[in-house]
Amino acid sequence: MRKHIIGALLGLALVTALPVHAGNAIGYGQGTQVNADNVPLGALDFNTQYGQYDAYATTPDTSRIILTFDQGYENGYTADILDTLAEKHATAIFFLTGDYAKSEPELVRRMIAEGHMLGNHGMTHASLPHLGQAEQIEELSTLHDYVVEKYSYKMQYFRCPCGEYSENALQTAQSLGYKTIFWSGAHVDWLVNDQPDPQAALDKLTAQAHGGEILLLHSVSSTNAAILGDLIDAFRAKGYTV
Repeated sequence: MRKHIIGALLGLALVTALPVHAGNAIGYGQGTQVNADNVPLGALDFNTQYGQYDAYATTPDTSRIILTFDQGYENGYTADILDTLAEKHATAIFFLTGDYAKSEPELVRRMIAEGHMLGNHGMTHASLPHLGQAEQIEELSTLHDYVVEKYSYKMQYFRCPCGEYSENALQTAQSLGYKTIFWSGAHVDWLVNDQPDPQAALDKLTAQAHGGEILLLHSVSSTNAAILGDLIDAFRAKGYTV
């Protein structure tokens, strides 16, 4: 791991050539304005501005919707989510924090065994723009190395904790071999004591569906666990591969 960190630091010499604002924290949001294909303009603008750092909020494959789940902690719904994905023959990307990777080995192993992908959500879920460069590298590398050693799995996708990023944080992730994945679809699902009405959530997520969508969901949500099967069916009824 130490060799990995030192090598990444040497490879990041170009970061110092970025403008001063490149280190400022930016809070991501896809916005509400969409184009004729229902794709949020904010997500498209993000791709245009930051694709050079392998950072994306949508994909160019307009036949697909990609399901992603942020795994900050376990709230008892992940097994049900995995059951539904297996029943529907769908896969997802699960973005793990260090705490989750360490505390939920059975669920993590099940994700791998059932063909899902694991993503890096930071060892401590720290906002990268608020860290020094060496700390940014350690935040990603320590979790990366832990997952390799514990699960024999090499992660390749990163999601910025708190949805906060900067240009040099994106370049740090790129230097470590990661693609940074944001989202073009989401809803307020992370407040465990104030969950959205299942039917209203299903209607909202179905209405905002679009080709190339990266959908952000949180596995702590009882609503998401309840509607996931119907949501996958609704996406497929619109002609999308999930």
